[in-house]
Amino acid sequence: MAPRTVVVEADGGSRGNPGPAGYGVVIRDPATGAVLAERKEAIGTATNNVAEYRGLIAGLAAAAELGVDEVEVRMDSKLVVEQMCGRWQIKHPGLRPLAAEAAKLVGRFAAVRFSWIPRDRNTHADALANAAMDAAATSGTAVPAVAPPRVVESPRRLGGPEPAGGGAAEVAARTQAPGADLSTAPVSWEPRPTFTATRLILVRHGETEYTEQGRYSGRGDIPLSAKGRAQVRATAARVAALTPDVAAVTSSPLSRCTATAEAIAAAVGDVPVRRDDDLIECDFGAWEGRTFAEVRAGWAGELDAWLASPRIAPPDGESFTQVAQRCARVTERLLAAYPGQTVVLVSHVSPIKLMLRDALAAGDAFLHRLYLDAAGVSVLDRWPDGGVAVRSVNETAHLAEV
Repeated sequence: MAPRTVVVEADGGSRGNPGPAGYGVVIRDPATGAVLAERKEAIGTATNNVAEYRGLIAGLAAAAELGVDEVEVRMDSKLVVEQMCGRWQIKHPGLRPLAAEAAKLVGRFAAVRFSWIPRDRNTHADALANAAMDAAATSGTAVPAVAPPRVVESPRRLGGPEPAGGGAAEVAARTQAPGADLSTAPVSWEPRPTFTATRLILVRHGETEYTEQGRYSGRGDIPLSAKGRAQVRATAARVAALTPDVAAVTSSPLSRCTATAEAIAAAVGDVPVRRDDDLIECDFGAWEGRTFAEVRAGWAGELDAWLASPRIAPPDGESFTQVAQRCARVTERLLAAYPGQTVVLVSHVSPIKLMLRDALAAGDAFLHRLYLDAAGVSVLDRWPDGGVAVRSVNETAHLAEV
């Protein structure tokens, strides 16, 4: 039986850069040091960096075949580690599709961490890579990719602190909070009584200048524009028409949301507005305030990786997986505090998309296929037994005259 966590040691290289190239991979049990699998392959003529990425991809694929939950990737390639962690830009166009392929594999695990290690701690994978390069130089044919499980070194402890200058960057975390897996919610074709459900009215804030300009707008406190304020007034009237009785209005702490929430609270009977930091927008890091075109031009590889997996964060930012964890926390708090009542949540594009994705038990592609307008309204019901009903998504008829 495979362990739940494995260590992937990977390396790649070429003789000539570019030249005859290959990679080597070792999969270990972190508790014993036992070798669970080896992979090596000659890949023809390529650069060192391409071979290193190919080694990473092969290592993640081998770990996926073992059915593990978490992976610790250790490589002596500073470039690959820093790029996969989002700290370095992927400038070479030849590496971008490889980084995107690796990111897709990262999405198959609950967690993946990347660490840089000195070359003298990666000798096993290095030896396999050199054997593959020998094969590439002499025949150009691939070396058999998988070896049976065996212990080729004395078992050693693989955990513990990382070497100076290395460290592990958390690239992925569990998407759902404990007990918040809506994919296992009760299934029924029969309509359920709404009076036993907690109704969540999800409202995106009104428009800002960044909305109109097509800029990444995360943690920056950008106020509503004149059009956004008009949208908010129409949205407040729509929410008041949806329900005669709102128990609570909770909001992201950013002003574009609190202004929206305050207008809604006044329209439904002066309900107090409670701020909740877990409703704040995704932290877009280095992309904050930049246009979509600027990010595509400056961070094409990182953007492809981010779009490929919700577990990948923008440089110096936050992944959608981390945002989903926050959303699950705030939802569980509200369900516990307001059973059978109606609560309005005012938030941003990313948190609302993630709440709807999980309510619909949808895949990650949902995040890029769903469009949410500024000041749009969505409604979902949650029952105490975990039942879910999505009533509406992105209502915007109330904005027709704005």
